[in-house]
Amino acid sequence: MSKGKINVHTENIFPIIKKFLYSDHEIFLRELVSNAADASLKLKTLANSGEFKTELGDLSITVAVDKDARTITISDSGIGMNAEEIDKYINQIAFSGAEEFVEKYKDKMESQNIIGHFGLGFYSSFMVSSKVEIISRSWKSKDEADAVKWVCDGSPEFELGTASRKAIGTDIVLHINDDSLEYLEPTRISNLLDKYCKFLPVPVNFEGKKINNTSPAWVKKPSELTEEDYLNFYKELYPFAEPPLFHIHLNVDFPFNLSGILYFPKFNPNVEFQKNKILLFSNQVFVTDSVEGIVPDFLTLLHGVIDSPDIPLNVSRSYLQSDSNVKKISSHISKKVADKLEELFKEDRSSFESKWDDIGVFIKYGMLTDEKFYDRTFKFCLLKSESDKYFTINEYEDLVSPNQTNKDGKIVFLYAADQQEYFQQIESCKNLGYDALILSGPLESHFINQIESKNDKIIFARVDSNTPEKLIEKEKDLDSKLSDDEKKVIDTTIEAVKSDQEFKIEYISLPANSAPLTISRPEFMRRFKEMSASSGNPMMGSMPDPLTLSVNTNHPLIIKAISEPEDVKRQERVKHALDLALLSQNMLKGKELSEFIKRSLVIAEHEL
Repeated sequence: MSKGKINVHTENIFPIIKKFLYSDHEIFLRELVSNAADASLKLKTLANSGEFKTELGDLSITVAVDKDARTITISDSGIGMNAEEIDKYINQIAFSGAEEFVEKYKDKMESQNIIGHFGLGFYSSFMVSSKVEIISRSWKSKDEADAVKWVCDGSPEFELGTASRKAIGTDIVLHINDDSLEYLEPTRISNLLDKYCKFLPVPVNFEGKKINNTSPAWVKKPSELTEEDYLNFYKELYPFAEPPLFHIHLNVDFPFNLSGILYFPKFNPNVEFQKNKILLFSNQVFVTDSVEGIVPDFLTLLHGVIDSPDIPLNVSRSYLQSDSNVKKISSHISKKVADKLEELFKEDRSSFESKWDDIGVFIKYGMLTDEKFYDRTFKFCLLKSESDKYFTINEYEDLVSPNQTNKDGKIVFLYAADQQEYFQQIESCKNLGYDALILSGPLESHFINQIESKNDKIIFARVDSNTPEKLIEKEKDLDSKLSDDEKKVIDTTIEAVKSDQEFKIEYISLPANSAPLTISRPEFMRRFKEMSASSGNPMMGSMPDPLTLSVNTNHPLIIKAISEPEDVKRQERVKHALDLALLSQNMLKGKELSEFIKRSLVIAEHEL
């Protein structure tokens, strides 16, 4: 064998490659198997074009582990290389890339989390190997004696000589170093192949078994697939997940190549948003499942696969996020999702409505984070009424504007976070002829603010943020007609019977059949606290709410309390009314609740 030295200016470059080229050493297997797949597909292309005239044999790739010899061998039956090609592609091109890599990152190696984008995939093998051998026979060779062997121990020196190999193709033999013995465990290799090569387009065999699906659903045309095919592929990706609601098949060849299938999963409000469920591929080779910044943020809540050869395989995620092609792809995916949702809305609205409780959170997240997505989806973003009917925002505006427009000309959208918890307040609103929405998702405060900021005629008010009559302020006078002395009597009584609650007391004239005392929480403060908590500032949520206690001066209980000569009886009446108000806000607990129940039983016995 002849010996040679790679012509590089940086002395002993391999330690640098070993330490800094990849963020995770396990990537070596992906790189080498991917290279083998490329070689196999290139030979198939030559055969299809008529340049390679010999009948194609089995193009499968084989990965073999020899624990005793401490070797891993990746074998393919692809185009192979002759001595000239090894010198060109292994000794020259790749190493010039290595020099560029070192030059660019030598001052910031420690801070980078890099997967090299300098054509260095083959050299990832030296991260786990003390020596690497290439035994290859080119498709151009005349006989088996034309095979070549290249050997390198991780220094700039290499040996290049002849070898005997019957079949066209390449063997890469890795002599595993002492720090990487974990890769001699078959289970470790099996898991890596399943992670990175599960959908590689060339069959990959390990321990006598084919480990990959060479024709996954996303590489096929939508016309070739049934609903069952899409569901089966989802199960292949996520064996333990519930069936998805529906899917979007992406299939684009201009201005870039992109394929994939995205699934809308069922939304579980009791489980945190599960991101990183989209798998990113490049030519069926797995790249990453951390797609934030690569696809629109709201789509990270979806499941599925995105594949594009225009997404470079060997780069860091930060590089991907700044790549112009990736940005175009991200924008296109957002548009395709919006188009699919609009299509579903128009074709079968009732089916779309039946899925809204699950998909609404995804759409609202998209509207909040992507201005173009907001514009595309506003027309079919639905609001759910307490009557379980669904309306677009414009439809609901038309529905409630006649009766829910306040004195300032604003249309008030009343809402509750939960139908059962706020049943009493909702019923009080309905008694006044008002309608209320149910907005119970995790993003509602942000969503409400966004709708208000973009529609100056609409404001939202939660049903517990004021008395029903004051939620939508009309021109009629609600001011109290009590004298200052009468107000002082009630003030003193409330102060005597309340425990540790603090209230701002107001006196208003309401119908006699409205509650005598009502507790409300300011809309702006509650909304601000909810937004702060969802944005990662839970401290705001621990701040006490400023509460308003509204006294209905027309209620018989209040009238009797004012005229009651005995302080004890007056306090008993007001205490019971106050406890009812606290109970309606879920604020009556412990000893106070127990005493209220006992007192209610006594009152019931006297009434009976």
